[in-house]
Amino acid sequence: MVDEAELLAEIHRLRVHVPQVTGALAASVDGLVLAHDTPGVEAEGVAALTAAALGVALRLTDATGQGGFRELLVRGESGYVATYAAGDSAVLTLLAGDRVNVGRLHLEGRRAGARIGELVVAASPAAAPPKEPARARSRARTRTAGSGLPLRAPHTPTDTA
Repeated sequence: MVDEAELLAEIHRLRVHVPQVTGALAASVDGLVLAHDTPGVEAEGVAALTAAALGVALRLTDATGQGGFRELLVRGESGYVATYAAGDSAVLTLLAGDRVNVGRLHLEGRRAGARIGELVVAASPAAAPPKEPARARSRARTRTAGSGLPLRAPHTPTDTA
């Protein structure tokens, strides 16, 4: 599980560097809040809406051939909502006033998103592969020793037509 204190520390660092940021939350791509500092805003609702917007953004970037999702910026009459990729399984959403320096928002948002992504990956169970018994490790070394070839051939689809 991700350490919420580490995520909050990153969010607070960002808010110090961009004082016009009025709220920030880190969430999973499916809309679960990981950490937030969003005074006056329901974090769970924003996380759910972020997940919905992310779904549309992913389809849009895919349909237009623009590659993987990086960020989404929405401008309202009173300010901005910016969402940044935080690795493959999380996002960082920032709320900012209308007088924010958007370039600075992007710079700090991208950096914080990357750091949050690193924290999420480091905390995931897949980050630390399970240990296999010593006998299994020695057998694996024996089977691959000297050959440099994979233990089994990669799957290749065959043409059945």
